[in-house]
Amino acid sequence: MKKKLTVKEILQCKGLKKLTEIYTHNPLEAEACEKADIDMIVSSENNDIEGIRNSAQNTFLTVGLQYGKYLNELEILRRCFFLYENGADAIYCPQSNKLIKSIANEGIPVVGHTGFIPYKSTFYGGFKACGKNAVEAKKIYDEALKLQEAGAFAIEIEIVPFKVAEFISKKVNVFMIGMGSGQGCDAQYLFAEDVLGYNKGHIPRHAKVYSNILDDYEKIRIKSIEAFKMFKNDVVSKNYPDQNHDIDIPSSEFDKFINNYN
Repeated sequence: MKKKLTVKEILQCKGLKKLTEIYTHNPLEAEACEKADIDMIVSSENNDIEGIRNSAQNTFLTVGLQYGKYLNELEILRRCFFLYENGADAIYCPQSNKLIKSIANEGIPVVGHTGFIPYKSTFYGGFKACGKNAVEAKKIYDEALKLQEAGAFAIEIEIVPFKVAEFISKKVNVFMIGMGSGQGCDAQYLFAEDVLGYNKGHIPRHAKVYSNILDDYEKIRIKSIEAFKMFKNDVVSKNYPDQNHDIDIPSSEFDKFINNYN
């Protein structure tokens, strides 16, 4: 049986073994990741975390907090403790180093983020790579050091030139999880929709599609509509439920029942 990684074991892999991480949206994807021996999975707190946890009990699960939802230390710690006690192995915190430090100080494994950060894209001039010049590269490195100092055990580094990401990964002690940042990172991270080929929007340059289940989803959608229509028609025409679906009661018992009201 697969053994779930611990934070200590993840850190011990640094520089020695490349790990894999997938963002999962639902229990089905989480279960598939576990059966495929993916090392780590991530999901948003807004998804079915209980179902995801139950479907991948032996896979390290990081739960991401919604950016801007928790505005003070008490709020964010309360939520982190709840998630940690209900199956999260680590918390992805998208907010300030001050709050990351608060989480780490309570002994909850916390993951930070540097490089391109989607909810801060306006500062990078939109959705594009960052760190392509010396000034930006230094800023990313400095951010990684600050996250390390704050107590993050891992950092996602997103859409950064591979030379920069490799340099940073070698310089810091924390575990660097790369998304679109080259092979020099300690782990490679992709979203399930890109791996499975059902992303209807922009497919990032760094993504690699390994399957095409969009067509399968469309077939399932069409079959689902047809089945629901048949169900409705059966109900309207009184073909459902029929005797095969009914539960009977002995006539004597039914007579006793209705005699109470006659």
